[in-house]
Amino acid sequence: MIPVIAIIGRPNVGKSTLFNQLTGTRQALVVDLPGVTRDRQFGEGEYEGQKFIVIDTGGLETDKRADVLWKHVASQAHQAMLEADVVLFMLDAQTGIIPADQTILTTLRQLKKPVLVIVNKMDGQDPKSVLPDFYQLGLGHPLGISAAHQRGMQPLLKTIFERLAELPNFAKGALEAESDKAQSESETSEGDGADAKDEASGSSSRTAERPPRGVKLAIVGKPNVGKSTLVNRLLGEERVIAFDAPGTTRDSIYIPFTRQGKPYVLIDTAGVRKRARIDQALEKFSVVKTLQAIEDSDVAVLMINADEGLTDQDLSLLHFILEAGRPLVIALNQWDKLTTEKKTVVKTMLAERLAFAKFAQIHPMSALKGQGLVGLWRWIDKAYEASIKTFSTATLTRLLQKATTEHQPPLVQGRRIKLRYAHSGGQRPPLIVIHGNQTEALPEAYRRYLNNFFHHALRLEGTPLTLIFKTGDNPYAGRRNTLTPRQEQKRKRLMDWVKKRKKR
Repeated sequence: MIPVIAIIGRPNVGKSTLFNQLTGTRQALVVDLPGVTRDRQFGEGEYEGQKFIVIDTGGLETDKRADVLWKHVASQAHQAMLEADVVLFMLDAQTGIIPADQTILTTLRQLKKPVLVIVNKMDGQDPKSVLPDFYQLGLGHPLGISAAHQRGMQPLLKTIFERLAELPNFAKGALEAESDKAQSESETSEGDGADAKDEASGSSSRTAERPPRGVKLAIVGKPNVGKSTLVNRLLGEERVIAFDAPGTTRDSIYIPFTRQGKPYVLIDTAGVRKRARIDQALEKFSVVKTLQAIEDSDVAVLMINADEGLTDQDLSLLHFILEAGRPLVIALNQWDKLTTEKKTVVKTMLAERLAFAKFAQIHPMSALKGQGLVGLWRWIDKAYEASIKTFSTATLTRLLQKATTEHQPPLVQGRRIKLRYAHSGGQRPPLIVIHGNQTEALPEAYRRYLNNFFHHALRLEGTPLTLIFKTGDNPYAGRRNTLTPRQEQKRKRLMDWVKKRKKR
């Protein structure tokens, strides 16, 4: 099995920075503020050809034990400790050991798992004078590092794998065998999708927490609209913190899992408020991570509070999704709370305001009660499948001819615009390239007509369609024929005849 490493510690000691260094990514949000991370964040790293999984956790603050949100954060961190094979207990070299560290130490001792003491922020400090203070924890030799400047990473990884080799499940040679097996499975997966089959046949929770693979679903929306609740419902477990307060989720959490033999990656994102209301640096970073998650996704699920209807902020998010060209499903949450009359009003309002995105499926549901989830999955799959469809040039050209026959292009300076043929230009979203003459003069209304025509004819449910128009070069543009003497005489006689006619 692939070893799992959990990073534990109080807030602002550098856990997310170390997570990013070990995984070689910027997956975790790093801001110089305490309490940024709250949910478990999983990532994959590699050391000398041996893969491992890293879990980033929220900071444990003993002075907030009465806080309900803190209890959720502590629960997530405790779950990470249970899943881990080795725990990295991270401390701050600048502050030394404080009572909060001692409280965390008590919890770690009860786990009876290998624990490494990691002393971060060692820049400019003498290890011989700083590290001895951390021996009092009774967890062996402390390792001094600087996660922000990538110092001490190799000795840290070497020590981790030395401790892993002492465990029964990771005896000498087992890690190498597991790494070879993982590499083989990866190559097989690329060829025929065997990896998804293995996960569907009953993989362990660790396998399910591998780095992102499969169809990526970004759950986006305003704060406190029920995104984390929906993620937990889709997973069937309390995987992320769902709390009745805006701003609970601050980072984009990638959660791989398998449903009916098909791999997915759920992305729980931070709520996005109006720009005028974003006044904290942390919230600005959270918004950036959310927008990056949309661009990284294969399908975007925009959650809307059914009782509030479609707000300006929902439209802003919708605009960004369309600009990114992502398939879209609109989830109307808390639909069960509306009266019959209110439901009719909401449906009418959405039909009017979303006329520009008719391809998007609007699906009523209740994340809290788990109602409508089967239908939501159906539309997610349809939207993704539509976004990766391919079409032959013959099919697209035939549809173009049918569209122009039913509604001819307009005249430009007395000449009819001609659209000759069409071919596929790409996927995600589907891209159709249409060739003709004077296409730059094609009115926007006719472009929309063609977009709607192809959308309907090709059954592209849930995904936007992009049309690109190209005008062929005129080979005779800028050229003038040289007349022969006979042609010059004929031209002169014709001009004389025209002048005589005018005099009459």
